[in-house]
Amino acid sequence: MNPVRYGRLHCLVSWLVFPRLGVWLLGEDENIAQSAGYASFWFIPFICSFVFLMTNQMFLQAQQKNQIIAWLSILQFTIHVPLSWFLVNLLNLGTAGAIGALGISSWLVVFGEFVYIFGGFCPESWTGFTTAAFKDLWPMVKLSVSSGVMLCLELWYNAVLVLIAGHMKNAEISISAFSICANISLWVLMITLGFFGAAIVRVANELGRGDAKAVKFSIKVILTISFLIGLFFWSTCLIFGKNIGYLFSEEKEVAEAVSDLSVLLSFSILFNSIYPILSGVAVGAGLQGTVAFITLFCYYIIGIPIGALLGYGAGLQVKGIWIGMICGVIAQTVSLSYMTWRTDWDEQVTKAEQRLKRWYLKSSTESNPISDHT
Repeated sequence: MNPVRYGRLHCLVSWLVFPRLGVWLLGEDENIAQSAGYASFWFIPFICSFVFLMTNQMFLQAQQKNQIIAWLSILQFTIHVPLSWFLVNLLNLGTAGAIGALGISSWLVVFGEFVYIFGGFCPESWTGFTTAAFKDLWPMVKLSVSSGVMLCLELWYNAVLVLIAGHMKNAEISISAFSICANISLWVLMITLGFFGAAIVRVANELGRGDAKAVKFSIKVILTISFLIGLFFWSTCLIFGKNIGYLFSEEKEVAEAVSDLSVLLSFSILFNSIYPILSGVAVGAGLQGTVAFITLFCYYIIGIPIGALLGYGAGLQVKGIWIGMICGVIAQTVSLSYMTWRTDWDEQVTKAEQRLKRWYLKSSTESNPISDHT
């Protein structure tokens, strides 16, 4: 089959599976479109693993079984590195090998979590499958859908910005620089996402216990720790920003483009240490729907239009796109901060108690479980 036609077919099918990958249909550079279409197929197994990975981790974190998550993550890392080297360097699979290794290592974690959960290591919360799992499904579906929409809107935000960068002059350099900075930001964001999960579990648990003061204290502690970590990486990025691009590419043009974005990157890292915590607080309180609307407005009504305007209209290219991204993040951070500040946590405790009375299943060893949680 003709390589160009093959690449276009990949992109067409990718667009049908993941709209963010339909770059060729939207006028992207031919080389970029072919690469994206080819890589998208290898990403499908990795992305599907998140369906089980995130659910299992929330289930285990809610019971403070963080050690098993940590050990499985360490195991994933020790397997992923040599496996990537084997597939990419020895078998010469290139991008497919790198993404394939990511999918394999991710599914190993999923299977490890299933073994732990179903193997009897969670005796107080997992006693086997039961028809009670189908009780009051609709409220759970609404929470799940709103959570999914919230996360998708945040993930697609970066994808749309990369898409816009592909239409800039010297598209390959623009996307390379933007992707390098985005990867650095995401690396630091991985640390914050740990606090994101902690905020969800901590807020939900304290609301379930009926302690509004503990909820407020937990928010302050988690937010402070995450912000201090963000300050450390913010200063690091400012100090080494001019040379950070050479860690990823030997091309001078790409490294200079990264250096030009380093100041904006540092402030993105700083804000990334705040808004995920606030999002976690909202998810823990069951306010995912509100966060989804905030994200939609701040990112897609404020961030993307400003980025496109500055990138194309003002001629700032990739820097303009990144400024737009920061504007969206700042707007989201301010909105979530105001929402958290204005939330009546005593009222949220009352709502949590009502949900607990509705959904709590009495075990054979409990006489009055509700009284222990209110």
